[in-house]
Amino acid sequence: MRGSTAVGRSATSRVSTGGSPTNTILIATDGSPAGQEAVEFGIELAVEHDAAVVFVHVVPSMDRVATNGFGMVGAVPHETSPRDYLALEKAQAVAAERGVRARSKVLVGDVADEIVTYADDIRADLTIVGSRGRGAVTSALLGSVSRDVLAESTRPVVVVRGAIEATARSA
Repeated sequence: MRGSTAVGRSATSRVSTGGSPTNTILIATDGSPAGQEAVEFGIELAVEHDAAVVFVHVVPSMDRVATNGFGMVGAVPHETSPRDYLALEKAQAVAAERGVRARSKVLVGDVADEIVTYADDIRADLTIVGSRGRGAVTSALLGSVSRDVLAESTRPVVVVRGAIEATARSA
């Protein structure tokens, strides 16, 4: 893990990629408030650095479905639907409003693995993910995409903890 950090929303000017120019910023979003905070933060950085943005949203390769009334669960291959593109469309609209060059892609598979692999594939200078700010106990039980991206990536990663969650936790 190289050059990774977690920041609040006010840390825009403190983010650095080690003196290298920031040309491409990958921003992962799922449409949640934390994902939207990551989008806003990433677009602010893109404006400051005149960088292009690539938005990604990861969908599962398999969907869980109930197989009977006794709590049994099965899995079927995920079929990409228009709903899978909503978060990306919203992010693209924000980027367009700010004059930021942007493109987007839906990825399929494990969320953290897909984000890290795609960042490597496009040679992203920076990866930005949101964090829902769940506590340590919940994170240990459920896992954390942001934690996994930080652990797996060899590229700089910024984890943006949403203002709403940060405010709630400090209250």
